[in-house]
Order: sequence, then C-alpha cells, then structure tokens
Amino acid sequence: MLRVWVLLLLLLNAGYFAWGQGWLLAYGFGPAIQSEPHRLLQQIQPEAIQIISELEARKIVAAASTAAATAKPALCLQSGVLDPQRGDALRQALQAALPAQSWVLEDVVVPERWIIYMGKYGNTAELAKKRAQLDSLHLTFEPLTNSTLAPGLSLGVFASQAQANTALEALAKRGVRTARVLQEQPERHGLRLRLPAVNDDLQASLPAVRAALAGQALVACPAGRQD
Repeated sequence: MLRVWVLLLLLLNAGYFAWGQGWLLAYGFGPAIQSEPHRLLQQIQPEAIQIISELEARKIVAAASTAAATAKPALCLQSGVLDPQRGDALRQALQAALPAQSWVLEDVVVPERWIIYMGKYGNTAELAKKRAQLDSLHLTFEPLTNSTLAPGLSLGVFASQAQANTALEALAKRGVRTARVLQEQPERHGLRLRLPAVNDDLQASLPAVRAALAGQALVACPAGRQD
C-alpha cells in the first residue's frame, strides 16, 4: 500500500511539473501565459540603460549636488519709474535686446507725497541753526528728495494733506512755529521695467538695456517680486 502512495505522489509531482512548464498546453492544460509583448515595443532605447555600481551612483549624485550649490541664482532687477511717453521706443529696444518672455514693462502709479517743510534757508549757516533748534526740541528731520526745496528740512512724509496737517498741529504744540505743509510730489503715472530672472545669458544684454533706459538704474526687486 505504501508503494502505491509513493508512486501516486511521484506521478502527481511529475504532472504538476509538466503543467508548470507548459508541456501540456497542446492538450489544453497549463498555466495562463503572462507575456505582454506590446510593453517591449514601448521601450525607448533599452540598450542605452547602463548598470552602475553604488559607488558610481554616489559620485553622480554628489556631482549634481555640487553643481546645484555653485550655480548662480537668477536675479530679479527693476528700473525706477519711467516716462510713459517713452513706452513705444523702449519696447522696441527691449524686443531687440532681450527674449520675449524675459522682461515686463508694467504700468505703475506713484502716489502723491506731502511733507512738513521748513525752509528755504538763505545759506547753510541758517540751515545748521535750525537743525540745532530742532535737536533741542528732540525732533527728527529727514532729507529732502525734491532738490528744488533745498536748503530746507522735512519733519515728516505723509500720504495725504490731511495726515500732514494733523501732524503739523501736534508739532505746533511742541514749539514748532515756522513749518508748513507742502506737496513734495503729486501723483504721477509711469512705467517700470522688470526683469524677473536675469541669468548668466541675460547678463550680456544688460548694457543694451541700460542704454535703452537712458541712464535709469536697475536695482534689485523687492522681496516677493520674482514672478
């Protein structure tokens, strides 16, 4: 009886092996074929795949990291406010000097600016005397941005005439008698050139851009304007 069981097990194992190898497919028996030849046709240059060692992979990663760390980040540069009447000529110059997507000429509005003004003084001696008086009152003053008001002093800059008048009333209570509210700059409209991403390639074109700006300086964009 034992011999029968051993013989039966041998026959079962031999049959399973033949089934697994596909030898019985001609008789309708065998596992499902899992081949997908269409996937081989979708491969792109499989002969280009190279197997490298772990050490070689680490060297490649390290080289890429070093290159990324030493690469100079692109700079965002912008001009000051430009005369809008120069817009057409400036656009033509920029189109000739820079790629189309590398620059933006945007409309800007410069708000009006009011100051509390003291002056004009006849000479620097009078200006120094007035500064000493303000120091004795523990008041601070600011430099003038409008050269036509010099020599003079600004006791504050404000966005509206009403704000400046309120501040002047407070200064009068502290002993200031000769100051007055003055509009230092009216609201004006203009253009601003912005170069969001100046890389090494664009650096070579900057002299032509500065020439088109007619002396207008390019400065770093405020934080958050690299868009």
